[in-house]
Amino acid sequence: MTEAFDGDWLDQREPFDAMARDIDLAVRLADALPARPRILDLGAGTGSLFRWLAPLIGRAQAWTLVDADIRLIERAFDTIADRADEIGLTVTMPGRRTMLVHAPGGAWRIEGLIADLNGAPGNLPLVNADAVVNSALCDLVSEDWVQRMAAGLAVRRIPFYAALNVSGRDVFTPPHRADALVARGFRRDQLRDKGFSGRALGPAAPAAIAAAFAARGFAVATAPSDWRIPRQASAMAADLATGHTDAAMQQEHRHRAAIGAWEAARLRQAMEGRLSVRVGHRDVLALPG
Repeated sequence: MTEAFDGDWLDQREPFDAMARDIDLAVRLADALPARPRILDLGAGTGSLFRWLAPLIGRAQAWTLVDADIRLIERAFDTIADRADEIGLTVTMPGRRTMLVHAPGGAWRIEGLIADLNGAPGNLPLVNADAVVNSALCDLVSEDWVQRMAAGLAVRRIPFYAALNVSGRDVFTPPHRADALVARGFRRDQLRDKGFSGRALGPAAPAAIAAAFAARGFAVATAPSDWRIPRQASAMAADLATGHTDAAMQQEHRHRAAIGAWEAARLRQAMEGRLSVRVGHRDVLALPG
């Protein structure tokens, strides 16, 4: 079973995701799609990528939100409906598992699909897809998963868009003497098997995706999409510090005291409004040649 994520954490990170993703790559994807595109969103979570990308596509479209956690899919439907209502868009439910957001350029159709992504692409309805997209997913998967995905999409000439893949360039400011130790443990934890039948790609994900799709004739473009967490976003900065600590503790058992001291210092800085964080990411777009 693939690794699960907390809905509150996904909601907390959504505005930072939205600010970080590269607009130009997203527009290139939108321009390459047909008049009414059908999109598979892998690891959709609470629907963050849909809420960001659907307005950029800006026309009638159909989305299938794919996730292993039915609770996240249900939360996605609720959140999409709430956000649509906030901006004055009408939402209807033609079926129990289907939602329509009535936007000026045409309706946005949303359906949910519960699936273990370790089985992708074999368990995905690719015959009904004009693009496969994801956000903050591909650094969790294995090299074999990427190769299988590239091979499967090449057969049908389906574009692949992967946003917010970690790149390994995380910086906490101000500096601390234990930064390198925590970073080492965090990187080791990123590479453990996350439920995708092999060692996770971690920061190697952008290059692995680019190589796999380019080898099959896709035109590949990448762009930086770093999170920039300012000092004012103290809760997010504190949560990142705790997340790095928990991961590093699992890998650096002999240095738990030093890592704990690092966390205490970082949480104190966050509380005082003195901690900022930059988390390196990279977006990848692969279009059939």
